[in-house]
Amino acid sequence: QVQLVESGGGLVQPGGSLRLSCAVSGSIISIYTMNWYRQAPGKQREWLASITTGGRGNYADSVKGRFTISRDNAKNTVYLQMNSLKPEDTAVYYCKITGVDRWGQGTQVTVSS
Repeated sequence: QVQLVESGGGLVQPGGSLRLSCAVSGSIISIYTMNWYRQAPGKQREWLASITTGGRGNYADSVKGRFTISRDNAKNTVYLQMNSLKPEDTAVYYCKITGVDRWGQGTQVTVSS
């Protein structure tokens, strides 16, 4: 059974940085495109970024230039480096395997002074 465990969230001031991790078990991520999403209170879940098996990243306009997705297939882990954080980045962040209908518990990111 596929499990995704997100971590690395927390409280950060505007302009700060965080690095999120998503550890996957029950599946080998090297054969999949991996994604990060977020969901803010009262809003729909929003796709942020994906990384192909070849390592190419794609980003939503809202995070392009500030966030970087990466993967370590040997560790079966995906990362999201978030820089220049804004209060509107406050949300629960999730990772997801493309084509697999499974979500982790997410990790809370709060950007506030």
